[in-house]
Amino acid sequence: MKITTKIWLILSSFGIMFAVFSWIQDSSLISTSILQGNKKGFFALISGLFLYKFLAKKA
Repeated sequence: MKITTKIWLILSSFGIMFAVFSWIQDSSLISTSILQGNKKGFFALISGLFLYKFLAKKA
């Protein structure tokens, strides 16, 4: 896999998870204090790396 493809997939995984956490925050499914500030970005980064590892890396 080319390095540019790998970077694109990692950034896409981060973006997908950030959107999911934003949706969760807007819908008030969990307490908004958990996802305030830079915590949402950190959670999106960690879960995006898991998403990449388990889904995108197999392609």
